[in-house]
Amino acid sequence: MKIDLTDTTAGKVNKALVQGRRAIGTPAVGMVLTLVVVTDEENAYDALKAAGDASHEHPSRTLVVIKRVSRSPRDRTSSRLDAEVRVGVDAGSGETVILRLYGEVADHADSVVLPLLLPDAPVVVWWPVNAPLDPAKDPLGALAQRRVTDTYASEQPVRELSARADSYTPGDTDLSWTRITPWRSMLAAALDQVVCEVEAVEVEGEEFNPSCELLAMWLADRLDVPVKRSLSSGPGLTAVRMHTSEGAIALDRADGSLATLSIDGQPDRAVALKRRETAELIAEELRRLDPDDTYASALRFGVERLNASASAAVNTAPAPAPAAAPAAATATAPATTPATTDPSPKGEGAVAGTALEAAAEAPATESAPQEPPPLKKRAKAT
Repeated sequence: MKIDLTDTTAGKVNKALVQGRRAIGTPAVGMVLTLVVVTDEENAYDALKAAGDASHEHPSRTLVVIKRVSRSPRDRTSSRLDAEVRVGVDAGSGETVILRLYGEVADHADSVVLPLLLPDAPVVVWWPVNAPLDPAKDPLGALAQRRVTDTYASEQPVRELSARADSYTPGDTDLSWTRITPWRSMLAAALDQVVCEVEAVEVEGEEFNPSCELLAMWLADRLDVPVKRSLSSGPGLTAVRMHTSEGAIALDRADGSLATLSIDGQPDRAVALKRRETAELIAEELRRLDPDDTYASALRFGVERLNASASAAVNTAPAPAPAAAPAAATATAPATTPATTDPSPKGEGAVAGTALEAAAEAPATESAPQEPPPLKKRAKAT
């Protein structure tokens, strides 16, 4: 059942909800939460469909807030609220209200939404696109216990992750993090099968994919080992390879649906690891309304810190002791004179190669003793 209201108020929308429930013969309210979806007209259909599918698992009152752009200065000074009320089969397993805000009322969406919230029920706000930099300080986000964003929909996902880390508040989460839940579960289960120390990790996936960055940050945070970020043509996240003291552990998904888990000393296993739809991601987020501490820890690890630790691990190499420097200089002296007249990169490489060979041939007593590498922590299952 659908009820259209033009130039209306929040009070009239509430009356239309009661009227619709009585008309279909279900006067009782059996919903567990209020889901507020803040989107634009272009993405409203997809967001509404995902919310409706998720309502089959979590019966809820869905409020879709669409802020319409006023074309003329006169329209910007006028305020209007149009609403479409859906109950019954048209609203999934709950109720749906589509709110279109015009003019100045678009800047005060919280005053329109507040009277429509279910009493004594949690509130979740979801921004499919154009999420605020600080969701907790947004007027609508301040009404919610959980605030869901999606950095994958932003123009610069990696920079958006850094902004999410700076403004993180308990209750914030992101669908890019939800997308890697099966990967995190599978990797933790694989490490539980082998008693080993993880030495290094490589995460392979599309460029500018926030889920790949979040998975790499989670592994670096939990394992305290260097994590290398490699690029592939996708789709999405394609592989994770862990180098351990007992051999390699790899989870490879080339086609976006079926993955192969490889552990040294064990046969390869096929694992269902398909890319999930938005409705499944939203349904997973609605299962828990408490702060996600694991997400917060991985997010605060930071993309910059991830790249810095990976670069440091690649560039780390044993340097010759100061006492060996004269020997190296003496050995390379004859080669230096002709090399300086050759401006090509090939000439420079010849000088550097000769110097490294001479340093390698220096007496062992002149080299600084190398400390044994520290033991790595074992993975913590989440």
